[in-house]
Amino acid sequence: MRQNRNITLVVAARFISRVGGSAVFFIGVWGTAAYAFDATATQLAWMSAGNAVAGIVGTLLAGVFIDRIGPRKVMIVAEVLSVPAVLALSTAHTFPVFVALSALFSMVAVPTFTAGASFAPFLVSKREELEKANSLIEAAGSAGFVMGPGLGAIVSQVADLTAVFLMMAVCALIAAILASRVRIDETPGHPSDRHPVAELREGLRISYSTRSLRYFILVGTLAWFGFGAFSALEPLFYRDAVGVGLEWIGYMNTLFGTGMIAGAWLLPRLPQRVVSARGVAGAVALMGLGAIAYVGSTELVLIGVGSVVWGLIIGATEPLLRTLIHLDSPHEYVGRITSTAQYHRSAGELVPLAFAPGLAAIFGVQPVLIGGGVIVAILALASLKTAGRIDAERNGA
Repeated sequence: MRQNRNITLVVAARFISRVGGSAVFFIGVWGTAAYAFDATATQLAWMSAGNAVAGIVGTLLAGVFIDRIGPRKVMIVAEVLSVPAVLALSTAHTFPVFVALSALFSMVAVPTFTAGASFAPFLVSKREELEKANSLIEAAGSAGFVMGPGLGAIVSQVADLTAVFLMMAVCALIAAILASRVRIDETPGHPSDRHPVAELREGLRISYSTRSLRYFILVGTLAWFGFGAFSALEPLFYRDAVGVGLEWIGYMNTLFGTGMIAGAWLLPRLPQRVVSARGVAGAVALMGLGAIAYVGSTELVLIGVGSVVWGLIIGATEPLLRTLIHLDSPHEYVGRITSTAQYHRSAGELVPLAFAPGLAAIFGVQPVLIGGGVIVAILALASLKTAGRIDAERNGA
């Protein structure tokens, strides 16, 4: 009974947190930068890069403290700290100040993702329960992703962009209250008198020296490599290539999130052979093809269909990767290994920002976004042989 109650509370906290976070990210941050400050692709890339670097710092620190004090406390602290950060962001009157405050907000808010991604092993013990718990938590995040951009778009139309930042602050406080009611064993799995940097290095060592974990982390990096270009170019795709207003970013990402919910729901219902390294390789290849389906046309109907398809693939891939990482992680390292995977995700999104704006200036926004999907699909398929060897090792063959 308590297990079910805990899962329900975590799912609710993840949902409401993602509602506010996705609203402020897609509408508040991207919308303000692209439409209020009229940012260029290069400026959006620099802003996204700053957010990614700040998020990496936040997620690595979160991993250490999750293994010290548990994901519940980390989530509560991160949600509370994100409130003054997002309210400060809404007061920026110049683009450089907005970029700096956006990075600060990312550093304190991203740990809510890391904590949410680390919860499942603290809630359940059996393999099939772990898969379902990760699926439910991811579905909740995806549902929040569905509602957030749409609500943010409506709020920005009814009131103004400032109200979107306030909406996020309220959601963060509600999520903190929900997380505070979770009851799990948060006894440290290791002595906590060591320096945090030493603990961080130990977590990185385990993450990179364990072959299966290394593969899952690196293929996860690849999964988000193609997505990284969207951080700088998606607003310009809608503004320049499609020729529609800010609200369409919210509407299309709502469709994208709908697909993510369906994908997360679908994972526990797939054959067990999919929960494997080869299953991950195939899923990441499909992610690349899904990105192409999303931006392969400038017709809104086709973009909408593509966004649902891409979301469906990502929705299943996220909890699949997370479940495999949890299964192969020693319990006392769950937070740090999860944070390593999260930091690689951010790094995967960060790398394309170095060249995507320049390539977009030469070839156009749409061709660059399509090219990113092609690269992801090819590299994922190229890793299938390695994935097969890892599956053989994990199965004791």
